[in-house]
Amino acid sequence: MICFLETHQFDIKQFDLIMPVPLHPAKMRERGFNQSEILAQIISKKYDIPLYNKSLIRVKNTKTQTLLDQKERWTNLKGAFRIKHSKNLNFKNILIIDDLLTTGATVSEAGRMLKLAGAGTVGVLTLAIVK
Repeated sequence: MICFLETHQFDIKQFDLIMPVPLHPAKMRERGFNQSEILAQIISKKYDIPLYNKSLIRVKNTKTQTLLDQKERWTNLKGAFRIKHSKNLNFKNILIIDDLLTTGATVSEAGRMLKLAGAGTVGVLTLAIVK
């Protein structure tokens, strides 16, 4: 991800906060780690942009997206996220970090919630894209 950012001279400093796509607490207990958060920590440290992982909360324990078709992926994520401490997001430009992008449904729903909470620009950086 860092190689991509540097090769393409991506202006990462336009972002005020870095936010990983959260896991539902049940999935976090099952897995033991959040791969998107690990990636976000590395990007945050490298570019000295604060990691903010307490505001975007996954409240719906959705089915794994890998088993769903394109339409089901979008409906599966509806209402999956909530925002806490929304006043901390007002006019902040936020970079969402995700490990895998297929349809974009997850980051789209997360970004929609952040924008409703008052965020400025919401961007996405992903490790891989599956077509």
